Amino acid sequence: MTTCSNVAHRDPEILSGAVVFMGTRVPVRSLFDYLEGGDTLEEFLRQFPSVTRKQAITVLDDACESVTNYAHTA
Repeated sequence: MTTCSNVAHRDPEILSGAVVFMGTRVPVRSLFDYLEGGDTLEEFLRQFPSVTRKQAITVLDDACESVTNYAHTA
């Protein structure tokens, strides 16, 4: 099992190893798919009530930090 920021993890026994929000079976990718599709964070959270706002914000913050760090090293 791999953990990311204590809000998401990967386990080969859950959804074929997709990264999911801790304590759920909701793939992190779903958050990005919703946002890409023009939905709001509130709509995502309404559709997936097992994901907390804090979890979603932390994943978004981590993604932003990852992109920013990558841009600085490229």
